[in-house]
Order: sequence, then C-alpha cells, then structure tokens
Amino acid sequence: MQYAGKLRKGDKVAIVSLSSGMLGEEFCSHNIEIGVKRLKEYGLEPIFMPNALKGIEFLKEHPEARAKDLKDAFLDDSIAGIICAIGGDDTYRLLPYLMEDEEFIRAVEKNPKLFTGFSDTTINHLMFYKLGLSTYYGPNFLCDLGEIADEMLPYSRKAFESYLEGNECREIVSSEIWYEEREDFSEAAIGTDRIAHKEERGFELLQGSEVFQGELLGGCLESLYDILTTTRYKDEKAVCDKYGLFPNKEEWRDKILFIETCEEKPEPELFKKEIVVLRENGVFDVVKGVLVGKPQDEAYYQEYKDILIKVIDNEELSIVYNVNFGHATPRCALQYGVMAKVDMKQKKIYLDK
Repeated sequence: MQYAGKLRKGDKVAIVSLSSGMLGEEFCSHNIEIGVKRLKEYGLEPIFMPNALKGIEFLKEHPEARAKDLKDAFLDDSIAGIICAIGGDDTYRLLPYLMEDEEFIRAVEKNPKLFTGFSDTTINHLMFYKLGLSTYYGPNFLCDLGEIADEMLPYSRKAFESYLEGNECREIVSSEIWYEEREDFSEAAIGTDRIAHKEERGFELLQGSEVFQGELLGGCLESLYDILTTTRYKDEKAVCDKYGLFPNKEEWRDKILFIETCEEKPEPELFKKEIVVLRENGVFDVVKGVLVGKPQDEAYYQEYKDILIKVIDNEELSIVYNVNFGHATPRCALQYGVMAKVDMKQKKIYLDK
C-alpha cells in the first residue's frame, strides 16, 4: 500500500462531489462558507473542483464530470489532499471512467494524496484500495467541516486534525459524548448545538478475544450490500464485479472488518440480510475481528447486536460494537490497510501507522 503524506500549512485541498451534488445547492451555501473558514484556519487552501458545485441534477446526469474532478485533482501536483463533499448512493457509476483510464491509474500510483470521506464513498475507498492507495474512512466537508454549530464537534475535529502533519493519531478511544442527528440543517440553525448524550456504554466486546489485530478494511454496510446485490441499482453489482471492487476471500484474510449503518437506519430485517451476504461471501470465515460503528441515533441498538451474534455464528470471532465511526456523530477516522490492534482490556484501538 502507498500512504499519502499528511497535510501541511499552505497545502491546497480539493473538494469533490463524487456522489450527491448537494454541495452545489443554495441550501448548502452557508455550510460552504463555514467549511471554507475552518479549512483556512488550519492554513489550508480549499479548491472546489470545477464540477463540485454544479448541483444535484447535473451531477446525477453526468457521472463522467464527477470522475473528471477526481482525476484532475490527482493530476494537479499542487493539490495535497482530497475531501469528499458528502456521500450519496451512486458513486459506482464513476468506476468505468476511472478504472479504465490508465492516466488516472498512473496518477494515483505516482502522486498519492490524502483522501477522506464516508458513506457511499466506500466505493471510492475500495477502488483506491484496489489501486494500492491507503485512504481514510473519516470526516467529509459538509457533515464535519461544514457543521453549523459554532465549533466542529471536538471528537470529529480531532479526527480531521489527525490529517495534519504533527497531529498523527496513534490510538482511538470511545467518545464521552454522542449526538443525535440534526433535524434542521438550515441557515436559521447556524450556531445551534446538536442534542448531546453522555456515552454510557463505550466500546462493547460482544464476543471473542479481548485483544486482536489486523489491517483495516471495510466501509458502510449498505454500500457493501449494494455492491453484492441488485437491490438499489440493477447494474451496480455487474459494474462492481467487472472491476473486482469487493475484495475476494483471500484479500479479507487476517483483516479487521469495519462496518457501520447509514442514515437510512436499516430495519433489523434488512440489517440481517446485509450481514448474511457478507457471511455468504466468506468474510467472517477469514477475518481476525469485526468493528461495528455506533448506529445513528442508536437506532435498533440491541437488535443489531443480537443479529450480529446470531448470523455470524462463530463465538470465537471477536466483535467490538459501538465504535465512533461513520454516520453517527461524532466520528473518528479509520485508515484502510493500516495495522490496528484492538485491546478491549484498555478499551482502545491502536494504529501502527
């Protein structure tokens, strides 16, 4: 794996809309202003790629424009990092424009850049993983840098700051606070805080060894399910199969799988189907352990735990639940391909790189 360098003051960072074009809508203009201000406070120069602000309809109709922004960001030697605007549900449509473009592939190999995002960005992460670039399942522009409270959520802010040179994060602990998702994201809500709760549980070991280690690999559970089925888009599985996007069984061997549920808050019946598909693909037969993110708003908290234990049906496989990554706030950053040691005696996750 190649590992991009950390960001330094004066670096340019590209903002890309690879899934939803929401960033270009008027109702997000205040988020842009807030996010730009925060990036500049870190000494970074935000560069909105040419198609990033063209809105939902244009980008839905033009996946090639989204792909071009990502390619051009890699071709631009002055850009050090790439921040995804937000997730969505159809970034798989970019794959033909990128995975068949030798110039893009060479650029990724020759000019590794820090890349961050979550949710549907899982598809982009797995693409980069296949191309040998380590990326971050972590903060994005709208949800984190554009957070409309007066400050970024402290735990999420620390995750973003781990991308900056001199702020490398070597361990992950449970956040002491978790937040409900906002109901009002409008300009009128600027300066209001999210509803906060004291974290009563922390990381939970559901079963297996208290200590285990392996390289990190995973993403949003719904995105993984969509890669392997025709549930959301009829052609998604075929497109992803063509480019070998979902790692094969040997690629999962000795890894730590990380999974989390999206803002759709899948009902237990769907969650079970998603876990079954991973089991049918042999993932749980070969991984060293599983990290499961806190469900947004703690939806189906106990039901998901019960399903994980029952469906995986391997009491020796370590499962750690309620980890702060993905859609629930606040969120940490998990780096693909990095060796992680999970120590539930200390209730910490240690990262080697």
